[in-house]
Amino acid sequence: MNPTLRPRRLRQSAPMRRLVAETRIHPAQLVLPMFVAEGIDEPKPISSMPGQVQHTLDSAAREVERAIAAGVGGVMLFGVPEHKDAVGSGADAPDGILNRATAFLAERFGDQTVVQTDLCLDEFTDHGHCGVLTAAGEVDNDATLERYAAMAVAQAEAGSQLLGLSGMMDGQVAHVRAALDAAGHETTAILAYSAKYASALYGPFREAVDSSLTGDRKTYQQDPANRREGLREAILDLAEGADIVMVKPASLYLDVLADVAAVADVPVWAYQVSGEYAMVEAAAANGWIDRDRLIAESLTSIVRAGADGVLTYWAIEQAEWIGARA
Repeated sequence: MNPTLRPRRLRQSAPMRRLVAETRIHPAQLVLPMFVAEGIDEPKPISSMPGQVQHTLDSAAREVERAIAAGVGGVMLFGVPEHKDAVGSGADAPDGILNRATAFLAERFGDQTVVQTDLCLDEFTDHGHCGVLTAAGEVDNDATLERYAAMAVAQAEAGSQLLGLSGMMDGQVAHVRAALDAAGHETTAILAYSAKYASALYGPFREAVDSSLTGDRKTYQQDPANRREGLREAILDLAEGADIVMVKPASLYLDVLADVAAVADVPVWAYQVSGEYAMVEAAAANGWIDRDRLIAESLTSIVRAGADGVLTYWAIEQAEWIGARA
């Protein structure tokens, strides 16, 4: 007997598949991470992330213009300083590279896109950790919160509209929120990197920010084995006042992303990190995969799992591709 239930009826043509697609991505859902470096005269390629660079202020401005033209929702800035020290003093210095870049770009584009900043010490410390160290070499959670508060005020005053708290210190959202409000920055939003795992996928990022890290960050980033803990961290950040919560990395943690999306009453984002980008680019360069299809499929899977927004190094490319199909 021939089947009467034929799901294939809705797969017979590209227009039909497009019509009934359950998951759609809009360019405004995409955020472009960008690296702005001190002491360079021209963009510096990042070898482990083909197509990505450390930017000068001028090249960063050109890239932001491209992102805006493509409809990308925002840009997330990371600073790469020339000089580092134990407490990351360049992170909250008004003339530090991240705050200078933020002011430069926010003044020019702040009414056209959401200028966002990474709020973490790892790029600025000579030991490469995301916080202040004790005499025994351990990350001091509460002393680090004070540094985050100073960074938050500095970034808000530079013009950042959304602060990306990526350090995974306990209590960071509440502490930063209080500091912002006390300084008159009640409207500055907080993106909490709530479920950030101690992943092997961050390797290329270390090159991108000239990381000084030795050892690992397993005492503050989450164990990849733990699913419920990711949800718990997000719930804590929601209670502390996070405006957006995020899961990082994206592709290997779609279960955690779905868990968080099921309970959050604020936007939920995911970060498609440097290793996810590098693996696709490397496999494509060897002719092993269909690059364009895999990029689109990976982003679709992240949004399908529950992400309202995605930080991705392919943001401009994908936004332009989506726009060309519209």
